[in-house]
Amino acid sequence: MPTTTPEFITPDWHAPPTVHGACSTRRGGVSEAGFASLNLASHVEDDLERVEQNRRILAQALNLPAQPEWLTQTHSIDVIDVAHTRNRNGDAALTRRPGQVLAVLTADCLPVLFCNRQGSEIAAAHAGWRGLLGGILEQTVAAMQSDNEQIMAWLGPAIGPAHFEVGAEVREAFIRHDAQAASAFVQNRPGHYLADLYQLARQRLKRQGVGAISGGEHCSFSDSARFYSYRREAKTGRMASLIWMDSV
Repeated sequence: MPTTTPEFITPDWHAPPTVHGACSTRRGGVSEAGFASLNLASHVEDDLERVEQNRRILAQALNLPAQPEWLTQTHSIDVIDVAHTRNRNGDAALTRRPGQVLAVLTADCLPVLFCNRQGSEIAAAHAGWRGLLGGILEQTVAAMQSDNEQIMAWLGPAIGPAHFEVGAEVREAFIRHDAQAASAFVQNRPGHYLADLYQLARQRLKRQGVGAISGGEHCSFSDSARFYSYRREAKTGRMASLIWMDSV
């Protein structure tokens, strides 16, 4: 049995009432040790029966209309329309079908939830620095059928700018794509920089004309009580960021 009640973060955005979103924390599951306790990932060496039990706890606590459409994430820029293919290999998912639950798993990478102002289209993306650099957010926006200014995005818990150290080559790659990205990096030692994933994501989304961007206030690395962090402890669990919608 779970030792605590599952705890979730609700997106602070003005989504239409037909759209529902949530991000799990690590609290309220049955996994043990480094996976304690609400680990939702099946690929991290946790006991699979415990993972399945955690997923049942998640579905019950959120009163989900269906089981989440779990992706096999590979830090790609592939976007899956879950209503029209059985393929689940990708790092973003979208649907225009009510009742389908989209989900991405993270433990430092940035989860981004999307919806349009009409409440008729939703998406979820997993954006580590590789996916962010490659254009996973741009690809997700492009795959949606809504006008970009009608799309809103919420940035879920990720490693914060005080803890995400990268090499000079990562900074240079972002700046080659957009000189404005330089403002998201602060040098902390020779050849190394602290990177702000939230700022980089906002820059990318604003360039696409996304109408409203919110979230970005959590740090998965520094808040060990609530969040898993791969950088903090490599053998760890994953949180889920989920989005679904009712019929319009």
